[in-house]
Amino acid sequence: MEELRRRISAEEFDYQALLDGLREYDRPRDKITSLLRKGGIIRVKKGIYVFGEKYRKHPFSREILANMIYGPSCVSMETALHYHGLIPEGVAAMTSVTDGRGRRFFTPLGLFIYRKVPAKAYPIGIDQVELESGRSFLIATPEKALADKIQAERGVAIRSQAEMRIYLFESLRIEPEALGRLNAGMIALMADRYRSRKLRLMSELIRKSAGQAVQEQTGRE
Repeated sequence: MEELRRRISAEEFDYQALLDGLREYDRPRDKITSLLRKGGIIRVKKGIYVFGEKYRKHPFSREILANMIYGPSCVSMETALHYHGLIPEGVAAMTSVTDGRGRRFFTPLGLFIYRKVPAKAYPIGIDQVELESGRSFLIATPEKALADKIQAERGVAIRSQAEMRIYLFESLRIEPEALGRLNAGMIALMADRYRSRKLRLMSELIRKSAGQAVQEQTGRE
């Protein structure tokens, strides 16, 4: 295991990296079976692994795993909203968006959900976050995460800014100040890509919230 850990520096790795790490073995598949049985490595899904707890140098990243398990995809919706500090509650499932088919993967490390979004909407607002270890993952910006979340709420009727305020502030529990910091232009672009009236309402609400915040700040000065 020490040699394997030296050869594989990341906590999350695929089958090819594992084979390369076991290249001196005549029967690497038998060794992989042994490592799985003893808990040296954990199979997240076919072809994707993490090291067992005893052999980890750092905590594994669920965001990196979400990117690896199914792609193209980026972490979004509730998961990204919590990551960015817009909603208070953590979420058990890792939710991502994709322009491919929607999928769900039940793994030893939890549930990974992939929601299909229109191909035109998918690439807008994706950031790459680099960890201290040098590893990185793709995640939605706060604006994209919120737009993806609202558009996915098929059973929620939002026909006015008043209803949008109730949804954002009461259902999602987003703070008004946080909403005012969002980029209304990015939401408007997402509205065009989604062809969504709800997102246009939110863009207008963000512009109004930002304007009110400026007025209040000016008044205090």
